[in-house]
Amino acid sequence: MADTLITALLWFSIVACGLLAGLYFAFSAFVMTAFARIDIPAGAAAMNSINRVIQRSLFMPLFAGSSLSSLALAVISALHWDEAGACAALAGGVVYFLGMFVVTMIFNVPRNNALDASDPMTAGGQTVWVRFLKEWTAWNHIRTLASTAALILFVVALAERA
Repeated sequence: MADTLITALLWFSIVACGLLAGLYFAFSAFVMTAFARIDIPAGAAAMNSINRVIQRSLFMPLFAGSSLSSLALAVISALHWDEAGACAALAGGVVYFLGMFVVTMIFNVPRNNALDASDPMTAGGQTVWVRFLKEWTAWNHIRTLASTAALILFVVALAERA
């Protein structure tokens, strides 16, 4: 039973990390650059719209589920350190939980909230947008790298268990 659970958690985490790494990569690679090239009110409005829609999409259960599965894998691996794949699963769980979930909650979400509360038609709101583009995107790069690294580590853990 425990072996089946760990395998299922690894598979779920691999798929979830891949999906979220791809999403974050898209924002880092071209979405934020495209938003920066349009006028400030339009860019801010587009980002605010995405932030509202994403909260009511399949992203949220995937975000929460992958955070929980990575944390569960880290805890299980720490408790069963002598089992094959435990080191990679522990590392993947920690990297993902800290680099994706914690970064999102501490750095990206507050910036989303500040952008939503600003008026991009004012000088202050435009300053918020310019700062948002730089800071939010930098933290998004961390989420992209953490999700990708965790995916690789979870694949290694699964391979070591085979």
